Amino acid sequence: MAEKTTRPTTEKKKVATAKKGTRAATTSTPARRAPRRTAAKQETPTVVVESAPAVRRKPIFQAGTWITILLLAALIGLAYYLNTEKDKTATAETTPTVETAYIFTEADGVISSIEIKPAEGETVKIARNAENAWAVILPIETEADQGMAEAAATQLTALPISSQIEDGKSPDIFGLNKPVYVIAIEFKDGKKRTLEVGDVTPTNSGYYVRVDKAKMMITDLSGIDALLQLGFFPPYLNTPAPTALPPTEAPVVPTAEAISTPVP
Repeated sequence: MAEKTTRPTTEKKKVATAKKGTRAATTSTPARRAPRRTAAKQETPTVVVESAPAVRRKPIFQAGTWITILLLAALIGLAYYLNTEKDKTATAETTPTVETAYIFTEADGVISSIEIKPAEGETVKIARNAENAWAVILPIETEADQGMAEAAATQLTALPISSQIEDGKSPDIFGLNKPVYVIAIEFKDGKKRTLEVGDVTPTNSGYYVRVDKAKMMITDLSGIDALLQLGFFPPYLNTPAPTALPPTEAPVVPTAEAISTPVP
């Protein structure tokens, strides 16, 4: 029994001695410091921004929309045109048509003679003969060109009244106190009328005329000019040959013998 208790104590001593030796060894040799670990700098991660894919924008107006807009505009234009035409038609129906008035009309009858008397120059007169054909009476009585004579008669019935001149105005203002031309017209029933031609209007678009020495008015310039051609160029069918003048007697010149007086 004594041996059993001694072994453990001896072992304990050995362990204690071993521990002391370990401590001494640790105290005698300075302990090495473990190197400090420097904290590694944390690198900021580079943020990679990925570009978003390009978004395709749809057009505001697509092809179908444009076609619809064009059709709508065409319909609006058509409706406007139809309404405008309807208004024009309605205006034409409600507005009375003003008919042109003429100085001489068919009611006056058929013209049988025309005489143009200028203030200066020869008088020209044409008239219908017994066969109802036109003939030149003045300045030389001869056959007339039927086309030219009939055109003059037609022109007389086509003279329009551009405007009337108020009553009470003096004829001197319009050159009608001493007219440049006086046109005398006779009809088949014997009725006679006169047309006096005065000055040209300030706009050079017409003539001042006086009908039957009573009414003063303005008529078309070209119409009067065409009619006055009859006075400048009488409508001869054939240009008459100039009439030969009668022979004149030569004056008698007395001779020297007749002049000399006899000596007594």
